[in-house]
Amino acid sequence: MESTKKHQVKGPYEAFFKRLIDVTATGLVLVLFFWVYLILALLVRIDLGSPVFFTQDRVGKDGKTFKMYKFRSMSNQTDENGELLPDRLRLTKFGKFIRATSLDELPELINIFKGDMSLVGPRPLLVSYLEYYNSFEMRRHEVRPGLTGLTQVKGRRGIPWKQKFEQDVEYVDNITFLMDAKIVFMTIKEVFTGEGVENFKENQWIRTYFNEHGELRAGEGEQTGGQSE
Repeated sequence: MESTKKHQVKGPYEAFFKRLIDVTATGLVLVLFFWVYLILALLVRIDLGSPVFFTQDRVGKDGKTFKMYKFRSMSNQTDENGELLPDRLRLTKFGKFIRATSLDELPELINIFKGDMSLVGPRPLLVSYLEYYNSFEMRRHEVRPGLTGLTQVKGRRGIPWKQKFEQDVEYVDNITFLMDAKIVFMTIKEVFTGEGVENFKENQWIRTYFNEHGELRAGEGEQTGGQSE
């Protein structure tokens, strides 16, 4: 699906209040719950050692890259050849817990406060895929990426990437306060209930999508820098 349509900011919410809410909300959380970050950082340090944070280049607004922060959930164990072990062998019990509860995502509030991300928007994907998007898929980068998004609450695990990209662009073209509020509350509900929230850890499946569309050259795949999202 190709498209030459470009995003236009609509109304005062998107132009001003959306960013104001991002800064205000994340600023309050970072100050009031700083102790939670300290406890989680200590637990990660005990379980996995240093560093406490996992950082990775992701694609942001207008296709610009930024460093995304997360708490580490995987070890850096290697085999006899010095190669990293498969993710399933490096993911610790504590790592599984913070992923299941989305606590590993909390440092992304720093990205939101800095302006790299927004509370709501298309999830930021790996830089290595940037050159493979068609013009329609690239439209997901016309707004700031989000901590959560329409795809994360509207879809189910394993929905086709084509559908995910369509939902991303649907959000880009229909940003409103009511939509953002609904997505936030649905995300909170689904994180606590575990019902239907789209798995944030599915970047590896995008390789299959690009292969099916002939956009990913043979032998190329995700370079995660030691950890998959």
